[in-house]
Amino acid sequence: MREKLTKVLEVLTLAEKLKFELRHSWLSNGRQESVAEHTWRMSLMAILLEPYLEHPVDMTRLLKMIILHDLVEAEAGDIPAFNLVDENIKLRKQQREQQAIENLRQQLSASTGQELYELWHEFEEKETYEAKVANALDKLEVRIQHNHADISTWIEIEQEFVFLMGNHTNFDKGLEEFRILIEEMAVLKMEGAGICTSTVKQRMMTKGSVS
Repeated sequence: MREKLTKVLEVLTLAEKLKFELRHSWLSNGRQESVAEHTWRMSLMAILLEPYLEHPVDMTRLLKMIILHDLVEAEAGDIPAFNLVDENIKLRKQQREQQAIENLRQQLSASTGQELYELWHEFEEKETYEAKVANALDKLEVRIQHNHADISTWIEIEQEFVFLMGNHTNFDKGLEEFRILIEEMAVLKMEGAGICTSTVKQRMMTKGSVS
């Protein structure tokens, strides 16, 4: 048991990096957000939104998926979504994360390592209800955080992403309603800063933006 617990401690030591691995999101006090902070609020969102989901959800599985999904970034690092429009960057990200999750599977005991491996892939494949919910919460938390941040921290493509959240929530009525609230907050923030949302939408149509 001592050897197995030592491996667990090593993974927890690796996971500590998520407390200082920074994302391209800013807090309301002007500080940059860490990966760990993003994961924490995703977990809270899952708990608070469970009563409003259209279908029953395996909360234990959902929370495990949420907590584990960014663990690979302790080794592979975080790459903002707007950089993934570059297919070469996207491929390198996938390769690094695949290697990171494989390393974690090998490091932990057979049962724990395999469970972590399968949950991570389930999140990535977005086929089960829990994986779709986790993916939606991932995207929604980002948008909420942007709404909290100073508008000066938003880059152009992040204005466009406001109107693409429905791609991730349209499978569930409760998440769709929540998405609309977040979008409305973002629109008010942009318009309050003098950004014409109609122009943003037109720009999206011209560029064919995706999220």
